[in-house]
Amino acid sequence: MTAKLTGTAALVTGASSGIGAATARRLAEHGASVALVARRHERLDALAAEIGKAGGTALVVAADITDRVQAEAAVQQAVERFGRLDTLVNNAGLMLLGPVVGADAEEWERMIAVNVKGLLHTTRTALPHLLRAAEEGPRRVADIVNISSIAGRVAWSGYGVYNLTKFGVNGFTESLRQEVAQRHIRVGVLEPGGVATELGSHNKPEVRNEMIDPFYEQTEVLAPEDIADGVAYMVTRPRHAAVAELWIMPTEQV
Repeated sequence: MTAKLTGTAALVTGASSGIGAATARRLAEHGASVALVARRHERLDALAAEIGKAGGTALVVAADITDRVQAEAAVQQAVERFGRLDTLVNNAGLMLLGPVVGADAEEWERMIAVNVKGLLHTTRTALPHLLRAAEEGPRRVADIVNISSIAGRVAWSGYGVYNLTKFGVNGFTESLRQEVAQRHIRVGVLEPGGVATELGSHNKPEVRNEMIDPFYEQTEVLAPEDIADGVAYMVTRPRHAAVAELWIMPTEQV
């Protein structure tokens, strides 16, 4: 594989499993030094060791990005270690489904904290460093990729607050894209359909039985590596080309 990101640094949130871990591996394969951000330190250690064994460079940053102070510190640790930041992948996410009537308000707060506030904290802190990278090279462009969902495009019953967060991510992404496009920061959203990850496992058993498991049992879903390939495609385009939106679906999903 051509090392298109040699000399650059990336930060990936939610890097301890699934799409985040696969994305970190793929960016490292392309030559980027990668900061791995998540709460589960032991998983990050294992991933960093794997990347290092393959010849890459990874930094473990155990942090809860819903806490603004921890999110800011995570970005600063990456910049201090690598001397720069060229790519931010806001991947950390939580999907808790169920009806709005009689909903658990704490589940709503947890989703909003991870899917919205965490993304805002890391993005705000990373932007000055991304702007500097876009001015200095080696590529003279920087990237933000926000992992949204098909639930940011289509609303369904039972997905109410998850839909709210992902529609919000899409809107924020496009607004920021327009704000910084002339300064050569590419801001794009990637919207996966069904992916084989831990995302649905945090739901109550009755929700998994009724709303999640049947779909995964009947559909050949995507692998995390499919989404990682999409992220890598977005951030390795020539400087003059930006992918503002990428929608990746299982072939069988309608």
